[in-house]
Amino acid sequence: MVLDYRKLVTKIPVEKREIFSEKLVDFILTSKNDEKMPNQLANAMLYHWQHDLLKSESGMAVLLESALLLEPEKTFSALDELQMANITRQIKRQ
Repeated sequence: MVLDYRKLVTKIPVEKREIFSEKLVDFILTSKNDEKMPNQLANAMLYHWQHDLLKSESGMAVLLESALLLEPEKTFSALDELQMANITRQIKRQ
């Protein structure tokens, strides 16, 4: 089953999106696993960044997908830290 990142993002409270997106960007930019990032996903992230859309639902979906691909454990930790363990459980189930 393929994760629906947009659907997951709708479960992130609006007031937590800014801090969560900043954490994800940090994980992505400092990751040593950048070879795992497909060009299409990298381009989508750059597009959202250039157009100041990283905090939009589509931007958050791209960030979440990228962060889970490159740094899954850090992403799960950030979700748990921000009291969104329900999203972690949903991702791990799928």
